Amino acid sequence: MSFSLGPLFAGFIILEWAIRLIMLFIVPRKLRPASANAWLLLIMIVPIVGTVLFFMFGNPQLTKIRKEKLKFVNNLTQKTLAKVNQNVIAEINDDSYVQVARLAKTLGGLPPMQNNKIDFLSNYDDILDNMIEEIDSAKLYINVEYFLAVLDDSTKPFFEALEKAINRGVVVRFMYDRVLSYVHFRNSDLQKFLDKIGAQTKETLPLSLIPGDNFTRPDLRNHRKIVVIDGKVAFSGSQNMIDKFYHRKDGIYYEELVLKMRGPVVWQCDSVFRSDWYAESGEKLEKEINNFDFSCKEGNVDAQVLPSGPSHDHDNNLKFYTSLIHTAKKKVGIVVPYFIPTEPILEALTAVAQRGVKVTIVNSEAIDKVLAGHAQRSYYEELLEAGIDIFLYKTPVFLHTKQLIIDNNVAVVGSSNLDNRSFELDLELDVIIYDKKTVSKLEKIEKNYILKSNKLNLEDWQKRPIRKKMLDNIARLTAGLQ
Repeated sequence: MSFSLGPLFAGFIILEWAIRLIMLFIVPRKLRPASANAWLLLIMIVPIVGTVLFFMFGNPQLTKIRKEKLKFVNNLTQKTLAKVNQNVIAEINDDSYVQVARLAKTLGGLPPMQNNKIDFLSNYDDILDNMIEEIDSAKLYINVEYFLAVLDDSTKPFFEALEKAINRGVVVRFMYDRVLSYVHFRNSDLQKFLDKIGAQTKETLPLSLIPGDNFTRPDLRNHRKIVVIDGKVAFSGSQNMIDKFYHRKDGIYYEELVLKMRGPVVWQCDSVFRSDWYAESGEKLEKEINNFDFSCKEGNVDAQVLPSGPSHDHDNNLKFYTSLIHTAKKKVGIVVPYFIPTEPILEALTAVAQRGVKVTIVNSEAIDKVLAGHAQRSYYEELLEAGIDIFLYKTPVFLHTKQLIIDNNVAVVGSSNLDNRSFELDLELDVIIYDKKTVSKLEKIEKNYILKSNKLNLEDWQKRPIRKKMLDNIARLTAGLQ
């Protein structure tokens, strides 16, 4: 008896085309055009594989359950804010920034507040030493949240300080991405240590791959870095809790920028931590958050925290960054490790540059992630042609700082990169600073970065080998699959 493959082949072709047609209606829903086009291109080429990948990775939003938890905690935060003396709320005097401050409040729920003191820490070891010093003075609680946390020779003193605090009766809560910390660094010792010393621990966005209400896209991650001690001092910025060499074998090491904050902005950082803690544990932490002393006057800086990520209904940091860039009259200064801009950011930067605003971008010569490194290089020619200055921080340092300065007046420092991942897939925390004196300190840091960088030349950049151009452009295509 003969068996023909013809009908099977015909059925397979019909199935593939049916998938292509159906996905034309499914993919564009709730996706940006660039992402939708990239996914559709993949599905058109390999329909079955592309469709499976899309249903695993195509939805950039967290589950309805998690969003409801965020809404619940946000309501608690708003109740506290309703009782706060209005003298704490900062009045932004510059008309150029009144609307962006209002936008940040609308998106993140937190208004600009005054009476803050903010210092910048850029030496890797000094950052840890500062944290340890504050931990040693803790009396009530320490809330810690990191994207990556690894117990190694550099971070061991930090964790030993937490142990001493617990022995004094201080409550320590520790959140981190246990999956990534283990997968990348085989770090199983940290959780054992935290359990041994009695720290309360939770895994941020634990993997849930079973279809249903709890299913979470596996690459949605919590990228925030927060340390809050007794509600009096907070640290946040770009640095993970890991040795500056990230256990790499290629000689690359990381340079960071971390904010050390006192004043009402600490309460805002703690509120973001509470939101994440509640999402994972169900514990409200009402007593700590509601007992904050808003009358404390630590300094003269107006500041505001902007949380963002797939738990929010809007692309908070994308909307804010775009709006803020458009306010620029003289200068836009960007320092960021991963610059893979969405269309709104790219158009905003080229537009302000073409109307005479001086725009500078500091990236790194070193590439720590191949696809991201080459994808961002695919944008350099377009940026250079628009008159934007690009500086590459010299190897072997990988500049991991994330900061944005507008007109010497306003700055944003935090965990957000300028790429699709930070805008859509990662939970981030940025601090907006409305104070010229504080911003001037950031400008000095930026100038120091530029002195240690090589400036790109358009003509030389256009002469780079064709193979590099092809690699950059291919990497750029993959960046759209978000």
